[in-house]
Formats: sequence, C-alpha cells, structure tokens
Amino acid sequence: MPKLVYDFAEGNKDLKQLLGGKGANLAEMTNLGLPVPPGFTISAEACKVFLATGSVPPELADEIDHHVDALQQKMGKKLGQADDPLLVSVRSGAAVSMPGMMETVLNVGLNDDSVNGLAHHSGNPRFAWDAYRRLIQMFGKTVLGMDGDVFEDAIEQAKQAKGTRNDLDLDADDLKALATTFKAAVKEHTGREFPQDPREQMDLAIEAVFGSWNAERAILYRRQERIPADLGTAVNICSMVFGNLGMDSGTGVAFTRDPASGQPGVYGDYLQNAQGEDVVAGIRNTVPLADLETIDKKSYDDLMAIMATLEGHYRDLCDIEFTVERGKLWMLQTRVGKRTAGAAFRIATSLIDEGVIGTDEALKRVKGAQLAQLMFPRFDTDAEKKLITKAIGASPGAASGQVVFTSAAAVEAAGRGEKVVLVRRETNPDDLHGMIAAQGILTSRGGKTSHAAVVARGMGKTCVCGAEELEVNSSAQTITVNGTTIGAGDVISIDGTTGEVFLGEVPVVPSPVVRYFEGTLAADAGDELVASVHRLMAHADEIRRLGVRTNADTAEDAARARRFGAEGIGLCRTEHMFLGERRASVERLILAENDTDRDAALAELEPLQRGDFLELLAAMDGQPVTIRLIDPPLHEFLPSMEDLAVKVALAKERGEDPGHDAALLSAVERLHEQNPMLGLRGVRLGLVIPGLFAMQVRAIASAAAELKKQGKDPRPEIMIPLVGAVQELQLARDEVEQVLAEVAGSEGVEWVTPVGTMIELPRAAVIADQIAEAAEFFSFGTNDLTQTTWGFSRDDVEGSFFSRYLEKGIFAVSPFESIDREGVGALVKTGVERGRATRPDLKLGICGEHGGDPDSIHFFHEVGLDYVSCSPFRVPVARLEAGRAALD
Repeated sequence: MPKLVYDFAEGNKDLKQLLGGKGANLAEMTNLGLPVPPGFTISAEACKVFLATGSVPPELADEIDHHVDALQQKMGKKLGQADDPLLVSVRSGAAVSMPGMMETVLNVGLNDDSVNGLAHHSGNPRFAWDAYRRLIQMFGKTVLGMDGDVFEDAIEQAKQAKGTRNDLDLDADDLKALATTFKAAVKEHTGREFPQDPREQMDLAIEAVFGSWNAERAILYRRQERIPADLGTAVNICSMVFGNLGMDSGTGVAFTRDPASGQPGVYGDYLQNAQGEDVVAGIRNTVPLADLETIDKKSYDDLMAIMATLEGHYRDLCDIEFTVERGKLWMLQTRVGKRTAGAAFRIATSLIDEGVIGTDEALKRVKGAQLAQLMFPRFDTDAEKKLITKAIGASPGAASGQVVFTSAAAVEAAGRGEKVVLVRRETNPDDLHGMIAAQGILTSRGGKTSHAAVVARGMGKTCVCGAEELEVNSSAQTITVNGTTIGAGDVISIDGTTGEVFLGEVPVVPSPVVRYFEGTLAADAGDELVASVHRLMAHADEIRRLGVRTNADTAEDAARARRFGAEGIGLCRTEHMFLGERRASVERLILAENDTDRDAALAELEPLQRGDFLELLAAMDGQPVTIRLIDPPLHEFLPSMEDLAVKVALAKERGEDPGHDAALLSAVERLHEQNPMLGLRGVRLGLVIPGLFAMQVRAIASAAAELKKQGKDPRPEIMIPLVGAVQELQLARDEVEQVLAEVAGSEGVEWVTPVGTMIELPRAAVIADQIAEAAEFFSFGTNDLTQTTWGFSRDDVEGSFFSRYLEKGIFAVSPFESIDREGVGALVKTGVERGRATRPDLKLGICGEHGGDPDSIHFFHEVGLDYVSCSPFRVPVARLEAGRAALD
C-alpha cells in the first residue's frame, strides 16, 4: 500500500488528485513560507479504500500516529493534555472544489478535563467553553448523525433565558451549561456518551468526512458539476488557531478580485470573535473586509501582502479563508476562486492586459457553459416573483406569456402579437409550429433530452420540462399545482436555467452578449463584458481546427446561425418540412394504393420542398448544407391510433361513414411497429417507397440549379440516414446520382454534390471501412448511436430510471447530454479510423446533440473529426470550445 499521510510540507499544489484541493494548497502555502498552522493530510486513496470496504485501511492508524507525534512535538503540546491541549480541525478536501458539500469538525481534542486547562491557559473561560460546545455540536451532527436542530433549539433557549438574540451575550457559565445540555442530548439521541478520548474523536471524525463523500448533497453537487464519483476526498488534520479568543481575534473570507464582476479590489467579509463556520453559516452579520484595516491594521496589511503573493503565484483570482488569533494572521485555505460567468471572461482578459498570463491560458480559463449562461436573457433578480413549482431547466432563458394548451392556440395568439407559453404534458413533432410561436415551453413530463427540450434548445427557446407537480388538463384548459388553478390566458413565467415556474409576468433583462453575436452591439461599444468575450472568441476562432456548423431546418435558423459564426449546416432535417398544412399530402402518399396515386402525392410535395431548399441554400450561400433525406417512420406523420380508433367508433355508433378516418386508421394499423425507431425508417423508407428519395433529391437539385443561375454558390450535400450495410447506401446513392444527373442535364447547370451517410448504428461504425467505399462524408448521429448502443429509448428512459442511475453513480451525466467516451465514443473512434483507412479524404462531422456539448467537443477534436454541428444558439459555445480543445 502506498503512503497514505503527508505532512503539509511534503505536498504542493499539483497533487490535488492525491491530497485534494485544500491539502495541496495548504502544502503550497506552507512551502511559500506563509503562516499556515502545522498539520497533515490523509490522502484520497485512503478514502477510496473506505468507500469500497466500509473501513479505513489497516495501516492508516500507524501513519496517523506517526504524524500526530510529529505535530505534537512541533507544537509543544499534546492531544488531551490537561493544560493547554493540542486541538485540531478535521476537514474534507476533494480534488475538485465542492464548497460546503462535505463535513468539517473543529476543536477535536477537547474533553471534560482539557476544557478546564484551556480555560486556565487562555485566561478566557468563555472561549474554552464556546470551543467545547462547538465540538460537541459539530461532532453530534456530523459524526453521530444527529438532527442539528437539537443543538440550535438549545442555543435559542439559552439566549431567550438570557434575554438576548446575540450569541456573544452568552457568558462562560451559559456556554458551560450548553455543553452539559449538548452532551445529554448526545446520550439521549445516540445511546452513547460523547467520546472523551481525543484520538477516538479524531478517528470517528475522519471516517465521517470519508463517508460524507457519498452524502446526498455531495452526490447531487457532483452530478450537477459533472465531477467523477470515484475521486474520493482527502482529510486535512490542521492544528487549531482561534478567531473566537476575543475582539482582537476573528475570522474571514477574502477574494483577490470581485468574484461577481472580476474587478480588482478588496472583497470579502470579516467577523470578530468568531470561528470560521460563523461566517459561512451567516449566524451573525459580518463587516466588509476593508473594515479590518481599522480594526487591526497589521493583520490587514499582512493579509493584503499575502493576497498579492497568492494571486501572483496562482496567476488567478484566489479565494482565501483566514483567522486572526490575538493579532496574528493565519492562512487556513486558498483555492482558485469560483466566479460568475461574466467575471470569468473579464478576469481572463484583465490578466492578459496585466501581463500575468497569455491569450492561450486566458482561453483555457473560460468555458463554453459560462458563455452559454451569458447568452440567454434572464429575469430581473430584483423583481417580485411568486414561485409555483420547480422542475428541469431544459433550455436556458427567461420567458413570460399567456398560458396556451395547443399549438394552434399558440400560433393564433402569436398572430395577434401576444406572447404565450405553450403548456403540454409532452410535445411531439406536430407541436413545432406552436413551439416556434411561443416564448417558452413548459411540460409536465420529459427531461433534458425529451422532444420539447431538444427542439427548444435547437431554436433557442426557453424550456422547462418534467414539472411533475403540474396537473395539466388540456380538455379543461387548466393547470393545477399545490391548490392553485391556472387557466388559459393566465400569465406565467419560466426560467429555463433554474427550472423555476412563476405566476405572473417577471421582467427580463436582455443579454448584451447575444446582441454582440447578432451584430446589433459592437465589440468596442463600451461594454466591458462584450469586449472580453470578443477578444477570447477571436482567439478561439484563430486557433481551432474543428469547423463549426449548425443544425437548421429553416432559412431563419440558418441566417441566425450564420450571424453567430456557423460555417455551414451540418444537419437539415427534411421531415420537419412535411408537417403542418403539408400533412395532407403526406397522408395521401401513405394511403396511395397504386403508383399513380403515389406519384401524384409526391408531385404535390416536390415544389413545397423545393421552395424550402431555395430559402435554406440562399441563406447559407457559399457554405456547405448537409441535407438529411427523410428519416423518421411514417406513422409520425399520422394521427395516433388511439385517437383515430375513437373517431371511427363514434362515427359508426352515430351511423355515419368514418370515411377518411377509417382509411387513416387502417394505414396506422398497417404501419404499426412495436419499436418504430428500429423499424421502417431512414434509408429503408427510400428503398421501400419508390420515388420518395428521388422527389427530395430533385427538389434539392432544382433549387440549387436555380440559385446557380442567379450567380449564387449553393453547396448542398445529400446525406442518407440509418445505413447499416454498404449495399443500402450503394442502392440509394445510385438513385441520388441518377436524379442529380437528370436535373443537371435539364437545367444546363453543373455543380458538385457530395453524397454521404449518417453513422448512427453500431454496425455502421464497425464496418465504416466498407461504407466509406460509397460515401464521401460521414456525419455521426450520436443521438441515435447512443440509443442503439445502450439499448435506450431516448423518449422513455430519462423519466423512468435515469435519476436512479445518476444517484447510484452508474452515470456521472446522462449519455445523451455528454458523449459516453468508453462506449459510444469508442464506436465513433472506430468509425473514424476505419472510414479514413478506406478513404483518407473522408470528411467527418457530428450532428447529434453532443455537437454543442463542451466536454464532447474536446473528444471530437481528439478523434480527428473535421467539424461539429449544433443548434444555432450553441454555435458560439462550440466555437469557443473548439478553440479550447486545440490547446489540450
């Protein structure tokens, strides 16, 4: 077994995986000669053993004994000695900062005897008894699992008896009585006495800190921040220094820059006569850090000098915890401080200007997720709001509007100039028009990868999903939640970032960053944040290798994406062009009983498709436009079997001829599949329904020919979906090329139209060398590739068991949000290698939801893709992350 315990002097800031962030930085400050109380760190490796076996490694006790002995010699005092005992803190410290998520126990080492010695030696009995009651309170709650209210209630009773609201008004006798009350509570609630052996206190506290790694709040935080579940936490044993020895002592938190704005200055809080948890818990009101200059000038000056040293050493904003003990400053922790998204960009560019870091390093310090936060409008934080429920923030932003329950109502209201929020149990492709018309979408079902979420993100629409508390009654046009009924026309507001839903309208504040990307706010207009974003985006564009395209089905989306920096369209979903008023033609196609009827239906659709492609290719003139031929099963374009069955039954009951509805029901029953996503769709449709793909290709080619005659530069690329065998692609490609040649000949115009395929089946990835013989490009459809690799139905699984998988650590993050590198990613890598082995110049991209995910973009850079494609509003995020990926 490797070494498990390290003295502070043995580590450094680069050992975070081993010593945790807190331990590594305590070691770094020790080695810088800063005033750090002596101590040692138990490595995260010991925690991993504890989590795996339920007990600490057997050799850990001897290593702790050795370091405790060394600490006692260094301090000239011992744990548990009757006069002036050594006291220590036991604090967590993960490799990735998880502030407040795990446990801490202070004043370990005090007992019924040593508290008297501490009172005598310090000359401050109140301080000694305050330290003891804190130990019992923290130990009872953290180690023994007691309800913290047991202790808080006792403190409140003591203050009421004293006739005060201030903890400082409790004297030594009051605190001694509290300690006695606390010990009795421990015995009553746990069945055991508060331990008097200091080493037993330490050992139990260490195990409690290890165990807190899997506390509910820690798991939730890791899930939110995508922190791996197997890192474990280190434990730091640090000799105590006391900020609660009197008014010449205190504790505080300091930042070398404002974490909210990024501005340099003196930022932080200080609290006299207090220990660290008092500041964090907000038990008493702090004073601004600047006031320390008046309270204790020497400590203030020392702190300012140390802050400058730390920022210079770490070359970044530092977050510092400190204690002043009778006029002596001690450093308890430092870390690179968390900051708002806006502060991250401002700080990065400020440090460039100050000559502290270069532009590459500055780019590494901002993230796509932070840029996304800056792009969406947000509610005014000062406005009054009435929260009615909280669910899943599926697509960021802030939206207010009248409640509507149908897409038709949304379109009608929007036509009158009214703002609406579309409320549904769940959405489906037929809701697209309503979703476009609405300011935001709210569903009572689904998650971040549901239809509503995926489409909303693609359109930049605010969306909240999975609001299970909402009882949505579309027939009655009402929402019921917690006794409140909301009807059609009532106004609600939804926050797509937090998942909050409010009653009434909440004012929103527009994002200047979006105005910059849209070209309505110049980079040099005086907005400091916009200027910072502009500088770092320009550098990302300069160094990135990955191209960035967009997923767009309309000219409006294409134009917006182009303003946001898209270099083409990586996915145009043609099935969206078959909805709305065009469904009648699609129904006629499906119901066709002979070639004549089928050809007539296709002839109706072709000019409509041609018009769509004219607009799309014109909007993206001079840039590639990858058009995926129709992909979903045909049943999606028909009413549901249940609705049709009811209509037909009612008509028959009334003695009426069900007519068209009966024909539709027959078609739906004929097309019904147990698992339609694994059935007749994609290339299979094109091979089974004569003329379907040819109609689409003819519409594309004739649109391109018309634009070519106008002097434009259309660059369509035709993509065949769901290919699993090279024979499928060869047959489809033969038909595509025949139509392209016919149109080129009849129009007298020539252009190059690459034909490729979507790699979305595991088999396709494995035989990519064969498929590349017939494909000029691959686009990895990682949404379906994830479904078919895992055997998950994206529309079903998130609401049924994903939450349990996340809680149990099977997933660190949903594989539909971030690429599963070990499984799906391995297939992508295989597809890349085998495809290029056959065709070295094979163009490779990705057009699934992962194309806009920051972590996934780095993976796609690593495996050698040429471009990523994502929704228009994610284009700037992808550009930024592609630049950062080039620096990995």
